[in-house]
Amino acid sequence: MYEYEIQQARSADLLRKAEHERLVREAVRTRRAARRAAQERTAGTESHTDRPRRRWSTRAA
Repeated sequence: MYEYEIQQARSADLLRKAEHERLVREAVRTRRAARRAAQERTAGTESHTDRPRRRWSTRAA
């Protein structure tokens, strides 16, 4: 009978751990999706030109 109780406790512990890992994966997925959405929103507002950036210091002779 004692082994059965240990097995039940172990099973319940494994189920709790699995649920926690699912929640962590879902949170990571949600954060990534939010980051991508924010990046797509800001990508249109940034100016991208083929021109090189202006030098802030003068060129050496």
